[in-house]
Amino acid sequence: MQPRIPRQSDREPQERSGRSADNDARLSPELAAAVAGARRRVLRDGDRQIDTAHLLHSLLESDAEVRSVFGDGPGIARLLGYLVQRSIGYGLRWQGGVEDSGGVPVVTEAEGFSPLAAACMEHAQERARRRDDAAVRGVDLLAALVTDPQARAVEVLQRAGIDPHDVYTRVETLDGRHEDGLADPSPGGAGGGCPVGRQDPASW
Repeated sequence: MQPRIPRQSDREPQERSGRSADNDARLSPELAAAVAGARRRVLRDGDRQIDTAHLLHSLLESDAEVRSVFGDGPGIARLLGYLVQRSIGYGLRWQGGVEDSGGVPVVTEAEGFSPLAAACMEHAQERARRRDDAAVRGVDLLAALVTDPQARAVEVLQRAGIDPHDVYTRVETLDGRHEDGLADPSPGGAGGGCPVGRQDPASW
């Protein structure tokens, strides 16, 4: 049975637009470093926006806890290889478009983030709040990055032969608990949606 990934709670557009996608006061040092690294990579490579693949790449470079989710096997080497090749390989086709699954409002685009990446940052903050944690950790963002099949981070993971569902489950195991909604295994159940997109993860 595939794990059911909880749906991000809806908020009014005014609330979304009034909050920074990366509120540095709440980010752990590792996550703040990852976001800063993603910004530098966007400027260096001339990309249009910070997208979910930029965030995944920087998390792997900056956050040991995130790297531990992937282990030391060949999978993470393949993953980093694909991410490094972005500026000269398949990722070139991303430069002319905006990363948006259609499941998030355009208003979530903020401070140079793609709409989908901004929504992932918001979901990571919500995940930390549900855990009553003062800091948003890199694994909170990782859990958000792997839950929309249209995310560029998910595309890179799949190219590297890594199942996004497995990544999500490992993050939950690392936390030692399951978020509300994961216990509902039925199709269309209360927890049966992606936090940042409209597709059902069972269709991945």
